[in-house]
Amino acid sequence: MLCRTSIAAAVLCFAQAAHAAEPPALTLFENVRIFDGKSDTLSGNMNVLIRGNAIEKISKDPIPVDGSPSAKIIAGGGRTLMPGLIDAHWHAMLVRPTPAALLTDDLGYLNLVAGAEATDTLMRGFTTVRDVGGPSFGLKRAIDEGIVVGPRIFPSGAIITVTSGHGDFRNANELPRVVGAPLSRQERTGASMVADSPDEVRVRVREQLLKGASQIKLTAGGGVASPNSPLDASTFTEAELRAAVEAAENWGTYVTVHAYTPVSIQRAIAAGVKCIEHGHLMDEATAKLIAERGVWLSTQAFPDEMADAFPPGSKERAKAFTVFAGTNKTIELAKKYKLKTAWGTDVLFSQRLAQRQGELLVKFTRWYTPAETLVMATGTNAELLAMSGERNPYPGKLGVVEEGAFADLLLVDGDPIADIKLLQDPAKNLVVIMKDGKVFKNAL
Repeated sequence: MLCRTSIAAAVLCFAQAAHAAEPPALTLFENVRIFDGKSDTLSGNMNVLIRGNAIEKISKDPIPVDGSPSAKIIAGGGRTLMPGLIDAHWHAMLVRPTPAALLTDDLGYLNLVAGAEATDTLMRGFTTVRDVGGPSFGLKRAIDEGIVVGPRIFPSGAIITVTSGHGDFRNANELPRVVGAPLSRQERTGASMVADSPDEVRVRVREQLLKGASQIKLTAGGGVASPNSPLDASTFTEAELRAAVEAAENWGTYVTVHAYTPVSIQRAIAAGVKCIEHGHLMDEATAKLIAERGVWLSTQAFPDEMADAFPPGSKERAKAFTVFAGTNKTIELAKKYKLKTAWGTDVLFSQRLAQRQGELLVKFTRWYTPAETLVMATGTNAELLAMSGERNPYPGKLGVVEEGAFADLLLVDGDPIADIKLLQDPAKNLVVIMKDGKVFKNAL
C-alpha cells in the first residue's frame, strides 16, 4: 500500500500494517469430550486447538501452545464440546414485535429490537440461523461486522407471496393492487413482496438475490398468521413457482416454500422446489413423493403456546391448532420414508417463546433419540445450509467439530446425549459459547 505524506494517512497505514502483522488468535480447549455433530456417542477426553476462526487440531495428546503468550486455555474438565446449534427456520426480524407493530412501528426501533434478540439467540447457543423471511440483511451485516452480537444469518430476504397469500398483510383499503403503483408498507420494509405472475416472481426473486439472499422463500399455500389466507388454499401456480426456481438456480441456489397441504407441496415439487417448510398437513403419498425426489423437509414441533400470539376466537388461533394437530403424523411419515429432515422453530411474535428455543429442540425427542435430535440441529441442518452453493455467505464447514471446520462451539456442563434437557437452560449449562473463533461467553 502506498502511504501519502499526511499524518492521518501515515497513522492509518501504521495501524493497517500492525493489524496485518497480528497472528491469528489461539484458543485451546483442554480435556473435553466431543460431540462432533454426526455421531451418536461422545469421544474420550480430547484437546482442541482453535486458530483464528477455525478448528486447527483435535488430539487426545496434549497440544503445546507455549510459544504463543496470547493463547487462551480453557480447562474443559471433562465437559462436552459440541457444535453451535443451528435453527433452520427462523425469522430474526419477526420474533419480538407483534403483527401490528411490524405494520406500524418505526423501522429503526424494529431493527434495534431485532439486534437485541439476535444477541439473546446467540446466548442460547444458536450460532447460526436460516432466516426464511424478513428484512434481515442489515442485521446480518451488523453482526458480520461486529457491530451487533448475534448468530450467522443465512437470509432469504422478503417472503414472496401472492395477493391474498400467506404473507400478504395488506388491509382492504390498500386494494385493488395496481402493478407499478406505490408499494405497501410490508413491501417497503422488505418483509414480504407480492407477485402475481411468473414475470413478477422473477423480479422479486432477483431483487432478493441482489440484496444478498442465500436462498429464496415463497409461500406455496395458506398460513396461520395471515388473516386472509386459509390453510387449504394453494397460492402460486406451477408456472410461477418454476419462475422462482429458475431465477434462483441461475444464481446457484434454491427455493424453499411454506406449504402444509398435499396439493401445495406436490405442486412445488413439480416446479423444482428443493425444500418444503412445515408440511404438517401432508399425506402418505406426498411423503413418498418427497422421498423419491430427494426434497428436504424442514419441520417443527410447535408448542400449543405459539397460538397465544393470536386473540382467543380468532381465525388465526383456530388455524394454529389445526396445524399443531398434524405434527405427529408428519414426523412419523418423515421417519417412515427416511426424508431428509431439518429442524427449526419458526418462533413469531413472542420473545417469551424464543427464550424456550432449546426446549423446542428437546421436544423432538418425542420422535428421535437425543443423539439423532442433536445431529439434526447441527450437522444435518448444516447440510441444508450448504445447498445455497456459491450464495453461501459463510463458505466452510458448519455444524461439526472436526479439523478445518468453523470454530462455532459450545462447552456444555454435562453430557447432552445422556441429558439433552441441559439445553433447556443455556444460561446455566452452556459455560462457553464461541462463534467464528471468538468467545462470547466464558463462565468458567
